Amino acid sequence: MRIYHRPSYLLPVLTLVALVLFAACGNSTSPSATSGSTLKKVSIGLGYIPDIQFAPFYVAQSKGYYRAAGLDVTFHHGIVPDLIGSMVLGHDTLVFAGGDEAMVARSKNLQVVDVATIFQRYPVSLIVPANSSIQTLADLKGHTIGVPGPYGSTYTGLLALLYQAHLSLSDVKVQSIGFTQVAALIAHRVDAVMGYSNNEPLQLKGAGFNVRTFDVSDYQPLVSNGIITTVGTLHSQPQLVRNFVQATIRGLKDVIADPAGAVQISKSYVPNLNPTRAMAVLQATIPIWQGNGQVALGFNDSATWQSMEQFLLAQKIIPSPQDITQAYTNLSVS
Repeated sequence: MRIYHRPSYLLPVLTLVALVLFAACGNSTSPSATSGSTLKKVSIGLGYIPDIQFAPFYVAQSKGYYRAAGLDVTFHHGIVPDLIGSMVLGHDTLVFAGGDEAMVARSKNLQVVDVATIFQRYPVSLIVPANSSIQTLADLKGHTIGVPGPYGSTYTGLLALLYQAHLSLSDVKVQSIGFTQVAALIAHRVDAVMGYSNNEPLQLKGAGFNVRTFDVSDYQPLVSNGIITTVGTLHSQPQLVRNFVQATIRGLKDVIADPAGAVQISKSYVPNLNPTRAMAVLQATIPIWQGNGQVALGFNDSATWQSMEQFLLAQKIIPSPQDITQAYTNLSVS
């Protein structure tokens, strides 16, 4: 399972201008019900191929929660380089993307807003062999760390861990290894790898290779994947957005309460789904969805947003402070 959470820190100038002009014209995607129908058409860009990670959406669709909320929902799967930019251009009503992506987009004057955080914990970890000499983040100095590449959530997670350890990229040896973290760690080609908390550690355990993990959320709060829309859509169709969020959270609650049932439902959406592996992923993902249990499912935590902004500024991922109260809302969750 791989969450494709890809901060698009650099957009071509012409593309950015086009996006800004589009947003300024108020052409946010806000589909209305088709003639003769009471259902409003809604699409969400999920940013990756069909996968068990999207079980809350599949359950909400399968059990009719979206239709009961007056919505005709379409899932758009597929890896899109700039998911938020694609939404602003009108390809989707909403997207499933990270809070850091939303802040980067807003720093480029794209008017988007996070209306629900689904992953309450950032689902990325640094993974080391159980017998590794790396006992603390400070011990990373001088070691080789494997990452898929200098992009996405795993790379952002590495920057966050180094930031908290008061280390820089020059203090470690970062090696781009593609999505071969499991093989690379078992073969000791690297001293540590960055992976997803609900994926690579499970694979390594299944291969009989004992590991320890350093979860990014234990060190640096970051806003992970959630439901993002345009400010225009939120303002013009607040009930539509709220209905979608509420139906999705209802599906999320069902997945948490009955992961086995969610696996069965997901078989209709995910080709060649392996039920055993899917169940293991869901069991590892439930704590990530629930977070510390102190906030409601889907809730945007202000302290996490503030801490993330400080990190993004320190890393020069965004150029200047933002009014982060405009970057998210909990009106659709409560």
